[in-house]
Amino acid sequence: MKMLLRLALIPFIFFLSNSAYANDEPVQFSNKHQEQRFYDLIEEIRCLVCQNQSLADSNAPLAQDLREEVYQMIISEKQDEYIMQFLVERYGDFVLYRPPLKQDTWLLWFGPFLLLIIAIVIAIILVKKQSNSSTINNNISEEEQQRLTKILNEDSNKGEQ
Repeated sequence: MKMLLRLALIPFIFFLSNSAYANDEPVQFSNKHQEQRFYDLIEEIRCLVCQNQSLADSNAPLAQDLREEVYQMIISEKQDEYIMQFLVERYGDFVLYRPPLKQDTWLLWFGPFLLLIIAIVIAIILVKKQSNSSTINNNISEEEQQRLTKILNEDSNKGEQ
């Protein structure tokens, strides 16, 4: 009986634990400008737990805490630049979806273009190599060409029979 009761409680505990993460309370702003700033900022800040989601998209507890911190700074009339600088000082450039262009982030900004250029160069080399090999095959003597034609004709005649 106790085992049956424990099994019946498993779904209940599961639903209770999920609701613990859903306690992100709606935020109240004194004007639409503050609300727009808040939503713009949390779209530009990366969730440090999820890493591929913004604070607006993440349900992680840390993201909830960061949203609350951004909210508090906005209602305290802090400027967007101040809020972003605060987060960068605390968590590094990684917290930004668009990190600044500086020596530490060159690979991040120019790496994809560098890989594209390398891929194009490799493709050009392969195409040239393939065209050279096909040109070599076309440089056969007249005698070899006649012999090849004869062999191909014999094979096609055998296939028809």
